[in-house]
Amino acid sequence: MHIGFLTPEFPHERLKKSGGLGTSIKNLAEGLVSQDIKVTVFVCWQNSDFEVIESGVRIVSISKKVYPFFNWHFERKRIQKIIQNDIHTTKINLIEAPDWTGISAFMKFSVPLIIRLNGSDGYFCKIENRKQKWKHFFLEKKALKNADAIISVSTYTGKLTKYIFGLRHTIKTIHNSINIDDFKPLHESVNDNQLLYFGTIIRKKGVLELAKTFNLVVEKKHDAELLLIGKDSNDIFENTSTLSLFNRLLSDKAKNKVQYIKEVPYQDIKKYIARASVIVLPSFAEAFPMTWLEALAMEKALVSSNIGWANELMIDGKTGYTVDPKKHEEFANKIIKLLDSNQLRTEFGKNGREHVAANFSTQIITNKNIEHYKNSIALLAESRS
Repeated sequence: MHIGFLTPEFPHERLKKSGGLGTSIKNLAEGLVSQDIKVTVFVCWQNSDFEVIESGVRIVSISKKVYPFFNWHFERKRIQKIIQNDIHTTKINLIEAPDWTGISAFMKFSVPLIIRLNGSDGYFCKIENRKQKWKHFFLEKKALKNADAIISVSTYTGKLTKYIFGLRHTIKTIHNSINIDDFKPLHESVNDNQLLYFGTIIRKKGVLELAKTFNLVVEKKHDAELLLIGKDSNDIFENTSTLSLFNRLLSDKAKNKVQYIKEVPYQDIKKYIARASVIVLPSFAEAFPMTWLEALAMEKALVSSNIGWANELMIDGKTGYTVDPKKHEEFANKIIKLLDSNQLRTEFGKNGREHVAANFSTQIITNKNIEHYKNSIALLAESRS
């Protein structure tokens, strides 16, 4: 079997910066390769055209081309042609694409097209209660309705997406996975009372609520510190730096306890996770976040939000605590409870890793994907016979 992935991002030094979507595809691609399945990843809208094989995964970079009009249509048709030619020459059996801004809209292939819901623009707009651009809604709906099958990384994301776009598909849940041999506990000295947030500095991930929560933490826990790691973003409501908004919300005492690092190499993030006492991820808008999987797999106690997808990943009071990010005092009290108890942090950490290993390890999730791919290929062959 030969599986092709179409994506706007993928972790590689010669490609543009990649986020959680690219990481989830990489984990799955390498898991498939380990099962002797061929994988080609088509990464579109890059700076140059090239082809390389890394960790057994064939990566095809497709540079961006701009058309004078209807660029969103003609560019997709051009990419379709490139991929369809590759389907014929390399015998690809199935193509998978994400839902974000309808990357596969207007594309049709001679093999099944599966869309995996990692959180579309429409999905996040709905969660954040903001209006979606008409073009993005049109492209995402077009892509989803034309898909031969739809997979969602969480049941919550699948149900909400189905409602937003009026889909009739039966949407199967296959959660994101993580390589637990890659993300595992490290023998690093832990920084006492250090909290870590890692991810984009953006409103939807709860960073503004985190500022208010941290103000309460330092009032009761004077030696608490907060480390933020992640690229700043322009706030969609205030049209200014989210980091600047975060800093404005901090008390004078809290400001002296916060450190910010813009970004670190992907492999280095594990050291920062290992050195932190408690991981804090109060996000409002996710699908099935890789950052949460990474923290749990490394046996770190986590205080997260309690929204939707969280209940499919976290076990409140066992792998960490799940709290409404707007309930700042409750969130702060859970953080302090963990900072005050090394025994509780250790217990939650071990529970978290065991939970991930049993339910979200690459091997387990890869096998679920392989079964679904085989069924999709067989169903299309049957429908065309």
